[in-house]
Amino acid sequence: MLERFTSHYRVADSGCWEWTGAITPGGYGLFWLDKKTQYSHRVSYMLYNGAIPIGLEIDHLCRNRKCCNPKHLEAVTRSENARRGINGERLAAVNHAKTHCPKGHVYSGENLYTRNDKPSRDCNTCRREASRRYRLKLKEAL
Repeated sequence: MLERFTSHYRVADSGCWEWTGAITPGGYGLFWLDKKTQYSHRVSYMLYNGAIPIGLEIDHLCRNRKCCNPKHLEAVTRSENARRGINGERLAAVNHAKTHCPKGHVYSGENLYTRNDKPSRDCNTCRREASRRYRLKLKEAL
């Protein structure tokens, strides 16, 4: 299997192992393994670094989606991967600049909900409405 895997990439001047096999429309390499299609960067990580820890995903440190060089791959949380992404900083800045939730409620004071474990903001009014709808749905199911 390793021989078949290594026959599907070429080493670029940057040190990236650029996938020459099938590629997704988003630019990620695909490799057939265990009777299913898998991302080449994930297969490479598992071959050279071991199992991907539960709850983590593989980040391309080189920002090259075709790359499957295990030295360019790191297991990180989804939020860390998004933050590191090409658009991550721009997206974070855009979201931070928002002053109101999608329904028009202000993100401030008693209406602002934040979590310590992730960098996001929510609207308490919308959270209460969603909770109320959920409780009604549960009641109706009984």
